[in-house]
Amino acid sequence: MSARAIDGNALSRHLRHEVSQRAATLREHGITPGLAVILVGENPASQVYVRNKVKACHDSGLHSVLEHYPAAMTEAELLARVQALNADPAIHGILVQLPLPPHIDAHRVIETIAPHKDVDGFHVASAGALMVGQPGFKPCTPYGCMKMLESIGYDPKGKHAVVIGRSNIVGKPMAMLLLQANATVTVCHSATPDLALHTRQADIVVAAVGKRNVLTADMVKPGAVVIDVGMNRDDHGKLCGDVDYAGVAKVAGWITPVPGGVGPMTITMLLMNTLESAERLVG
Repeated sequence: MSARAIDGNALSRHLRHEVSQRAATLREHGITPGLAVILVGENPASQVYVRNKVKACHDSGLHSVLEHYPAAMTEAELLARVQALNADPAIHGILVQLPLPPHIDAHRVIETIAPHKDVDGFHVASAGALMVGQPGFKPCTPYGCMKMLESIGYDPKGKHAVVIGRSNIVGKPMAMLLLQANATVTVCHSATPDLALHTRQADIVVAAVGKRNVLTADMVKPGAVVIDVGMNRDDHGKLCGDVDYAGVAKVAGWITPVPGGVGPMTITMLLMNTLESAERLVG
């Protein structure tokens, strides 16, 4: 058996075209979806991520504002800037790039973002809405994973899903979205004594721990769907995920590659959340 790859680049292009079309419709109503991105400090990786997000907005017909501040910016100054953006009617989504300098409380900053502009889906209100199945913003990476399942016509209903990782950004919301889709969900983590015991029973495995080869071929049920959220480097410095791709691809039915799998979907779902925020203004 050889798994079919779920092409995140192709799906991302398709969804961004949809975003562009819907944004054009909004502009006919006098509304241009707007995203404000705040970067504090000079973290090289963050600078790359922010540039990619801003470019994606412009390419899809969204308005984007990048605010870059020095690492010495105080927490009070950052909170004041977020509050100003909360009140700006031209801004429909606010993203504060993490990590922040150590003297700034990231949790406090995220909680200052108005829930209706929390397009990252990190606010406690967004997490609570997801927990109880109410409308809200879904965190971008898990949202993208669900779109990938949808793109291959895979219905999680009645399936057993195993999520490896329990982070607030990916693992926990991923489990909630799969539950909403009527899957039976097991969440595994660093304190799980026998990971393979669980993954061998899974129809869907989502690996999201940031550890190379956490999932190998002998741990996968034949025909399973394997979604690799990890971003790591191998011994040669080449980008790789959490899954032993070469081995698992011989057993799984579907698998996401790294790069070109989940990664492109994360920014795309950020655009989608920003668009949906603006669309709510016109019902």
